[in-house]
Amino acid sequence: MSRLYIAEKPSLGRAIAAVLPRPHKNNNGYIEVGNGDIVTWCIGHLLEQVEPDAYDARYKKWNLDDLPIIPQKWQLIPRKAAKQQLAVIKKLAKSATEIVHAGDPDREGQLLVDEVIDYAKLPAAKKNAALRLLISDLNPAAVKKALSSMRSNHDFVPLSVSALARSRADWLYGMNMTRAYTLLGQKGGYRGVLSVGRVQTPILGLVVRRDDEIANFVPKPFYEVFALIPYQEQEIRARWLPSKACEPYQDEDGRVLSRQLCENVVSRIRGQAVEVTESERKETKQAAPLPYSLSALQIDAARRFNMSAADVLSTCQSLYEKHKVITYPRSDCRYLPLDHFKQAGDVCRAIANTDNSLSNAVSGANTSLKSKAWNDKKVDAHHAIIPTPKSVNPQSLSPSEAKIYQLVARQYLMQFYPAAVYAEAKLVFTIANGQFVAKGRQLMDAGWRVLLGRDDKGDDNDLADKVPPLTKGTVLTCRDGEIKDKMTEPPKAFTEATLLQAMTGIARFVSDQSLKKILRDTDGLGTEATRAGILEILFKRQLLQRQGKTIHATEAGRGLIYALPNEATYPDMTAHWEHQLQDMADKKYAYQPFMGALQLQVTALMDKVKVSEVPQSLRDLKSPEWTKTTSKRRYSKKGSSAKSSGASTGKITRKRKPKSE
Repeated sequence: MSRLYIAEKPSLGRAIAAVLPRPHKNNNGYIEVGNGDIVTWCIGHLLEQVEPDAYDARYKKWNLDDLPIIPQKWQLIPRKAAKQQLAVIKKLAKSATEIVHAGDPDREGQLLVDEVIDYAKLPAAKKNAALRLLISDLNPAAVKKALSSMRSNHDFVPLSVSALARSRADWLYGMNMTRAYTLLGQKGGYRGVLSVGRVQTPILGLVVRRDDEIANFVPKPFYEVFALIPYQEQEIRARWLPSKACEPYQDEDGRVLSRQLCENVVSRIRGQAVEVTESERKETKQAAPLPYSLSALQIDAARRFNMSAADVLSTCQSLYEKHKVITYPRSDCRYLPLDHFKQAGDVCRAIANTDNSLSNAVSGANTSLKSKAWNDKKVDAHHAIIPTPKSVNPQSLSPSEAKIYQLVARQYLMQFYPAAVYAEAKLVFTIANGQFVAKGRQLMDAGWRVLLGRDDKGDDNDLADKVPPLTKGTVLTCRDGEIKDKMTEPPKAFTEATLLQAMTGIARFVSDQSLKKILRDTDGLGTEATRAGILEILFKRQLLQRQGKTIHATEAGRGLIYALPNEATYPDMTAHWEHQLQDMADKKYAYQPFMGALQLQVTALMDKVKVSEVPQSLRDLKSPEWTKTTSKRRYSKKGSSAKSSGASTGKITRKRKPKSE
């Protein structure tokens, strides 16, 4: 009897083999271990969706009349670079008596190996008996533990079906919409790909609308009033709180727009009695932030080091696969299993050895403290990204690897530091029947914040001077009032960090309450694994551009958003899909109704495009610079060759994870 382990990638395969009986025999594409078992691996997706012309040769030319393209029987073909490895796995699978699925512990990882097992055409009994190995940490102890708790792969069929539905739906929607709008653009003279996708297009829409808000912004004056209240040798500045009667003079954000109103308030309070009607002093605690998910790490790295999301992900993959010093990086979780707590000492020692600059932080860590991060109920397939108990020579890490490792390690160490303690004070005054407030906050004990290595911004270090300890009922005198003239400011342009934040917190950009909840529950637009790739697609196709640290839409990006139907440019459709896909994974919804409804939607969209004129926004667009040196064959007026650009066909390119959203 022999068991075949099919890992998602070589590094995972080697980690599995490392804890299996020796001696090991390395072969071409697999490792044979001492007890006769074999470990092999995929190289990301070994299979990919076929091009449209595989279904019908006429689809090689792009033609509006041929849309929508809806495959009756979906086909996968081996990726060119993966044919040899696929043949190795197929042969090994046929001779093995038992199969172990060792894909990454997520929806895509489940499908990636399942489709290879299907391709091997194994007997039903062998396929149904396959086991599922879930590994999120490549270190030997974690791998051994995972091997001791394998489950039936059959339990994960709904997860695979959900991933399959998403993959096909993205192909169907992206393929047809990209061809349709690229052809409309060509009619208007544009020689580039106008890429449309379920996730990438709402992201582009987000940037276009932000750019428009900035461009169309008209600054308006607003005013704040402060009462100046002498007390002992200091002066308290208390801000006016407008009453409900003042609402006609305020904007939707509560800003006072009438200077005359403010002048009236100043004249009324000057020299008047001031009574303390509310006095509050309290101590508050701020717990350490949770360990990182991938998006949270990408956001911090973009802020601190101006690293792109794609660079952060590739650096994480290197730290995980090559150095084995962090856990599985494509995680959307910020919590840790309780079992990991007992490794804290080993992990801290590894941090000190791998990053000398964190030695003092490790010395100050109290590994008996257990933060709220350790919570089994919050952990599913993945847990938060943390350092492993393995250390490496600091010199072996590249500069970017060292930066990302330090972020991950420091965030982990914060879990073993006490809460930051603040003193907060608030005084509410009544002056001539008006309400005024003075507030302040001062950091008393830095706790985990000492690891930030910088002073807290916005904290009053002279709290007692600004908000003195007055008791309720105290009466003082208002010396004068002060009007502060201000101007409204436009929203800030997106940066890599704020755009990632918007993607993870996309719920606030939709008005439908039920959709808000879905998007919050699914952690936003796109997935941890795909967000970086989606952004890179938009840059590559010159629909987005970087200007220093800020991100803006190009002329073509704006033109595409203005031309598309509204529903294609907002995240609402993604929320609907995610809700149905999650229900599919939970066995509450079926594949056929989901795909049937999508086919009807795509058909209706194509019918509408066919009878429409070229939108004004797609006329006379400046074509991408790279098309100037591209052969005429790539983007001709008659239609583009499918062979010319897999990306332009909406093809799902899956080297690791799909980027077709």
